[in-house]
Amino acid sequence: MSYYRDLLIKRYWAYQEIYFLEIGEYFDRSDATAKRPPVFIERHARKNVITNPDASQSEIDHLFGMMLDGERHTHFRSMNNSQALAQSVFGNLVVYGYLNILTELEDETGLPLFGEAQIAPENFHMEYRIKHLGERRATSLDYFVSSEYRVAIECKFTEQEFGPCSRPRLRPSASNYETGYCDGNYYVQRGRKNRCSLTESGVLYWKYIPDLFVWRNDTDIFPCSLNKNYQLVRNVLAACVDVDGFVSENNGHVVVIYDERNPAFQTGDKALSSYIETHTALKTSAILRMCSWQRIIERLRNQDILPWLTEKLRQKYGL
Repeated sequence: MSYYRDLLIKRYWAYQEIYFLEIGEYFDRSDATAKRPPVFIERHARKNVITNPDASQSEIDHLFGMMLDGERHTHFRSMNNSQALAQSVFGNLVVYGYLNILTELEDETGLPLFGEAQIAPENFHMEYRIKHLGERRATSLDYFVSSEYRVAIECKFTEQEFGPCSRPRLRPSASNYETGYCDGNYYVQRGRKNRCSLTESGVLYWKYIPDLFVWRNDTDIFPCSLNKNYQLVRNVLAACVDVDGFVSENNGHVVVIYDERNPAFQTGDKALSSYIETHTALKTSAILRMCSWQRIIERLRNQDILPWLTEKLRQKYGL
């Protein structure tokens, strides 16, 4: 991982020397360092998204209007941030009318990447909140296609794993520690009535999981299947459970987009192992599909789509 990270950081600082020469004006540290990626200061956060150098103001407004400033990830200003990369790619495809290129892509097994989904700017959402899974505070999906057939898109870049369940990671200082802490296993613990701490608080994940996965909700599981696979499972539920609670493998699927250079997605490492475990547990394996950033960007280059974008993606990220 360190070799991969170091190469990216070196590339970021070279990119800075081309486009942001006045380093003290744009970044939170005025000295380039091999130990960390460049991080834009708050007022220049948007510059972490690649934009058309000839863009009109309406195009700029359209691109950044897809996501409110308050929906940015904590580390959005870092050049390592996957959300900024995703907005650079998908946001510009929307703005310039090339979103349909996604329908031509295949996943790594040869399946259509977006399947039966009808992709159009009006149903292609960034930071989309799923509100029917019983969560007190709905978390967002990176991208979501809200057609009759739905697709939840999970974008990864330098991340080393998929988001795990938060309950085993609660600290004793947390306000809900006594009632919400879980030791990472699926069984009744700490005086609760349900095996899952989230179920106890009204979250509906385990109500639907047995319809889509081989995992049962009426028996103890050591360790809990959601402990390390939480984010992937939640994406599956977002795609396959509709607002009325109807669940079907025919409702939609999940697409994971990743950097094929990232060691975490190599055989035996965290992210790929979690993906394989979740994929294997599905009753219908096509619900979970994977595609690299490289495959998407190669398609853009081959069709000479937005060459200014693909060139900057090469310069900044080596993609």
